[in-house]
Formats: sequence, C-alpha cells, structure tokens
Amino acid sequence: MTPAPSSVIWPVVHRERLALADDLESLAPGHWETPSLCPGWSVHDVLAHLVDSAKTTRLGFIRRMFAAGFNFDQDNAVGLARERCADPARTLAGFRTVLTRTSTPPAALPTRLVEAFVHGEDIRRPLGLRSDYPAAHVATALEYQVRTSTKMGGGKERAAGFRLVATDTGFEHGSGDLMVRGPAISLLLAVSGRPLAVDEVSGPGAAAFATHAGS
Repeated sequence: MTPAPSSVIWPVVHRERLALADDLESLAPGHWETPSLCPGWSVHDVLAHLVDSAKTTRLGFIRRMFAAGFNFDQDNAVGLARERCADPARTLAGFRTVLTRTSTPPAALPTRLVEAFVHGEDIRRPLGLRSDYPAAHVATALEYQVRTSTKMGGGKERAAGFRLVATDTGFEHGSGDLMVRGPAISLLLAVSGRPLAVDEVSGPGAAAFATHAGS
C-alpha cells in the first residue's frame, strides 16, 4: 500500500476530532466518568489524552520521555493529568482549540489515524454513540497496525495467523483457512487490543480472533 500523504491524512484527523467534539457537546455530566475501552481510563480521561497528544511535538515528546524515564505509561499519565480539567466542559473546550493542529510525536503519520479512530470508539462505544467512519481511511490505519509490533503500539501479533478481510473496503491481510470478515473499524479495534461484540466479525477464524481482542 502506498503511504497516504499528510495532505490526505490531516484533513481526516481534523474531521474526526470535530465530529467527536460535537458528539460530546451535549453529554450529560454523569456520563463523563463512564469507563472507556482503555483499561483504567474514563471517557473524560481519553479526551484529555487526545488534547495532550494533539499538542505533542516531536522535540517535546523526546524531552517528555527523558523526564518520564522512557516510561510511556508514565508520560501518558502526566500528559493526561495536565490536560484533564476538573470540569469536563473545560476539557472539551480545550479539545476544540487543538482540532486543526498538525503536531505529532516522532511516529509514522498513520498513527494519527489510528488514534482518531480507535480513541473515538474508546469513547463512543461505552456511551452508546455511533459514527460513520470513512472506511478507506480506516483501512489505512488498519494496514499500519497489522504491520507494526504491539511493542510499538501496533497489532501485528494479534493479526498473525488470520486472514483478515474488510467487508466495507478492499482491505485483506494474511492467508490461510482462519478467515475473519468484518467492517474495517471492527478489525482495527481488535488488532489494537479492544474487545469485539459477538456479531461484529464472521468466518472460520472469527471465534479464535475474538479471543485476541482486548488482549
């Protein structure tokens, strides 16, 4: 797959940020502490992380990692705490100020798509919200994840041994009899370590693949 240029990726990221902000604008106060799909993080926490990530520059990331002793979890915790306001409405307002930023840590640009789609679902699914993600761009994020080790935030090991087929795009990955069919967003979530609903995927490998989701 030819890498998508920044002129393609950033507009998608910006649209996804705006769509998420709009979805959360009328969220009831009591729902902000709903557990997200990220273990240990609430919906409010994930949003604060998105604000922090949108502000992170390549040089800033390197400085932060030094300060955190090269502990990614510690760095994330510090950034989350910095951007998480006591009033969720203020955190959301802060998110709106970074919607069109193009800052990024020193990582491949498709990670910005992974973040937008996966964290979008981390927040929406527990709240019962739905979004129509652009399948072709979700496939770009999925292509990156299945080729990147879990040690680097990808999902290569979770996809190993399965033939993944997206039902809404031309995406296919892997070979063999353990075929798994489903929407690109469902496959992306699974290889990114998020749980799947029972009926999200089908095929001879669906049951085995689902056991990897969330791991």
